[in-house]
Amino acid sequence: MSQEGASTHAGVRPARPEDVAAILALMRGLAEYENLTHLFLARDEDLRDALFGPAPAAECLVAEAAGAVAGYALFFHNYSTFLGRRGLYLEDLYVHPGQRGRGLGKSLLRALAALAVERRCGRFEWSVLDWNQPAIDFYQAMGADVLPDWRIVRVTGDALARLGSAAEQAGARGR
Repeated sequence: MSQEGASTHAGVRPARPEDVAAILALMRGLAEYENLTHLFLARDEDLRDALFGPAPAAECLVAEAAGAVAGYALFFHNYSTFLGRRGLYLEDLYVHPGQRGRGLGKSLLRALAALAVERRCGRFEWSVLDWNQPAIDFYQAMGADVLPDWRIVRVTGDALARLGSAAEQAGARGR
């Protein structure tokens, strides 16, 4: 199933440029739910460029209810050296609270799994906050394994700038 074929899953279709504002509003809702609004910096133009610019960084499926975007799944490809194949990484899955319980989240996950199979991905994975038991229960009910022995490692902001600067300095010394 091509990304366009994602529409074979009830109410799910590839995002279009005119969906950016609705997706961004749902992204803000996710940040609020996760108590991370202080980290939310994305703007319409950032998302538009990431999804539809000259070098897209990600893809997005949306779930519609009553003709409006009610949920989204933002994803991109990564690569597994052990499997020797690319994977599909789900960055965000979110359904508006007023639209939950209608199968939209399941439809988004199933569409992504079908896309991963079509693209011959070796795995389909994502992260979930350890306190988000409703999401963990939902994912496990869909057949996912929550891996207890992996931790996310992240460098952002000033720490990223320092680390990048250190790499530049080391490169300059090696010349």
